[in-house]
Amino acid sequence: MAKLVFGMNQSLDGYVDHTAFAPGRTLFRHFIEEARQQTGSIYGRGIYELMRYWDDEHPEWDEDERAFAAAWRRQPKWVASRTLESVGANASLLGEDLEGAIRALKDERDGEIEVAGPRLAHSLTEMGLIDEYRIYLHPVVLGRGSPYFAGPRPRLRLVSSDRVDEDVIRLVYRPA
Repeated sequence: MAKLVFGMNQSLDGYVDHTAFAPGRTLFRHFIEEARQQTGSIYGRGIYELMRYWDDEHPEWDEDERAFAAAWRRQPKWVASRTLESVGANASLLGEDLEGAIRALKDERDGEIEVAGPRLAHSLTEMGLIDEYRIYLHPVVLGRGSPYFAGPRPRLRLVSSDRVDEDVIRLVYRPA
């Protein structure tokens, strides 16, 4: 049975905003390894459209960016959207029964499936489907943006913490 993992970069005050801060080289390499090992990823429409950037080749990319793109393209992607009519390579649209579709994915697969985006994670949290939360805590204060937890905060218990980059700590929580 697959495990659903919601992990994102977060500011000290609880926000996620890829335009305000980004992972350093060490953390980006960590994300490359995670993408290589994941069984797949589940996206909401907004994050999926943002991540489609990795579908195209960019001549200015360095070795790490090419490695991430290759890992991202390889893995299956499932997109929860009521507005998209089609998705790119190695991606599928999830049907109207989001909960049923996600439960089936968990039952049919092994390994980790990434959940991308706080709004989607909120819905899946309410359904009791997320098995683990990974917060990559950055030393920035934004005062605005999308909160990591887009809805009521679930009861969690800390299972591990470690320094992943010079200034970034990974906190791993599971539902209590």
